Amino acid sequence: MKADSFNCIVIGGGHAGAEAAHAAAKIGAKTLLLTISKDTIAKASCNPAIGGIGKGQIVKEIDALGGLMGLATDATGIQFRLLNRSKGAAVQSPRAQIDKYKYSEFIRNKLEETDNLTIIEGLAAEILVDPSCLRPAEAGNNRVKGVSCTDGREFHCQTVIVAAGTFLKGVMHTGTKQWQGGRLDEPAANELSDCLKKLGLKVERLKTGTPARLDAKTIDYDKTQIQYGDEKPSPFSFMTDSITRKQIPCWITYTNEEIHKLLRDNLDRAPLYTGQIKTTGPRYCPSIETKIMRFADKTRHQVFLEPEDEQVRTIYCNGISTSVPEDVQEKMLKLMAGTENAKIVHYAYAIEYDYCPAIQLKPNLETKKIKGLFLAGQINGTSGYEEAAAQGIIAGINAAKLIDGKEPLVLRRDQAYIGVMIDDLLTREIDEPYRMFTSRAEWRMSLRSDNADRRLTQIGKDIGLVDNLRWKKYQETMSQIEIFTHFLKSTRKEGKLLWDWLKQPQNAIAQMPEIAALNIRPDIIEGVMTDAKYEGYLAKEERSVAQFQKFEKLKLPDGLDYDKIEHLRAEAREKLKKFKPATLGQAGRIGGITPADIMIIQIHLRKMNS
Repeated sequence: MKADSFNCIVIGGGHAGAEAAHAAAKIGAKTLLLTISKDTIAKASCNPAIGGIGKGQIVKEIDALGGLMGLATDATGIQFRLLNRSKGAAVQSPRAQIDKYKYSEFIRNKLEETDNLTIIEGLAAEILVDPSCLRPAEAGNNRVKGVSCTDGREFHCQTVIVAAGTFLKGVMHTGTKQWQGGRLDEPAANELSDCLKKLGLKVERLKTGTPARLDAKTIDYDKTQIQYGDEKPSPFSFMTDSITRKQIPCWITYTNEEIHKLLRDNLDRAPLYTGQIKTTGPRYCPSIETKIMRFADKTRHQVFLEPEDEQVRTIYCNGISTSVPEDVQEKMLKLMAGTENAKIVHYAYAIEYDYCPAIQLKPNLETKKIKGLFLAGQINGTSGYEEAAAQGIIAGINAAKLIDGKEPLVLRRDQAYIGVMIDDLLTREIDEPYRMFTSRAEWRMSLRSDNADRRLTQIGKDIGLVDNLRWKKYQETMSQIEIFTHFLKSTRKEGKLLWDWLKQPQNAIAQMPEIAALNIRPDIIEGVMTDAKYEGYLAKEERSVAQFQKFEKLKLPDGLDYDKIEHLRAEAREKLKKFKPATLGQAGRIGGITPADIMIIQIHLRKMNS
């Protein structure tokens, strides 16, 4: 292969791009990661944290497949907490504050050590396709052949993964100030966005934002509430035995009625309310000015002061994301307990950016119009590092599989939160940045954070991402699970098998001498005990999954002409032609499609095959 020729080119070195490049290269594809700067690879542009409700499960799944995010979090985390600890195992989610500088460095070092991977600095301008003159009639027959940069360099390839984050025609806002950029002090990718439109992809706009960062030395912590992490931190990665580093606290403060009045008095200068910002932001992470208007009855809102690094040099103000003018931001902080004399390191801003609605993708994240062109991360309408990284690893896997002529990896909704997310993106019309929650998963009892390895490690091994060291540890773990499960199902207490005895909420057996003698790891004991306690619920989910899989196995032919299906409603025809579902199950999850529509399609398919 020539020096400028690759199997796969990944555009963008954020969380999606890093996982994509690592996955493709590790599987065996000669891969180029094209990034504006090596120093900003896997940069935590917004909050210095990984995980959270639903998101923690995704990180565990990335790790189980052989990805980097879990390892990086364990190596650079400065505070670990298991959220929803008092609730059931299905909704418990790990979260960690990270040293964002060390996190980026960890990922960069891992990528530099990866065989088959080259990292080059440059700004992508155009995706080259063959044939070069696209016509609507040829949609789907065109394929990528390379990428050109703004400086004129060209690189040739068979597949391209666009993981451009918020850089596509990014415009930032603070008060009336507007400037182009992908994030603070970095240029926007304007040419690339124009190129996607020329390739026939639909491009729309979304918005997100970030709060001010403060000089940590200038905060009066005595006026805040301290928040510690867990005494025994739970690692994210299957390969991490324990977290032994000293944990660093966060602090909690609150907005107040004075701050709310200040913001209301200045709404005529707030881009979100003047019409300067015209796009939709994330509903579940609103700006502080949106919160005070949406929840007008609330007299205060919680603000988490989160360290951005181990030395606690800067503080991220989680809860007051905003785009109001700088003088209003300064006054707001002076009115908040603990930050009265705080020095602002950089002001908050909002950013509008282009994205491509994900209904234009196949389930493997390849575009329907251009063969070999994959999209991953915020370009698909999602928010969050975790969602981006998950799409990145799937896109990287499938780009490598396409090169090898192998069947793509498509995780189902019953297999992983990653499968839930991608299916949601393909069957819903996204009008705000998508965010993962446990409530989005129908079978969340089966998709727990503690069993991600049992669900996905075998898949990672088959793909070629799971190395021998991880596989050996996994096999040892499965052996211990089998031993402990047999023990519970063959040992009695109070006349009942321990497996059944555990189903009583008040019963626990972790301290039994017989269990200590088995020398089983505590995390394995906890996971198997959860299986025992929720056996009935899990069995119910299995029956539901079996029914779900029947429809998932019924693939819809490419180019199925819905206009020729008799008795199908006009609305259903339009929806199906727009979304082009891959399976009958996916068709049923499209808004506006009824069970009767699905029955009619089934009858039509039987006639076609008879």
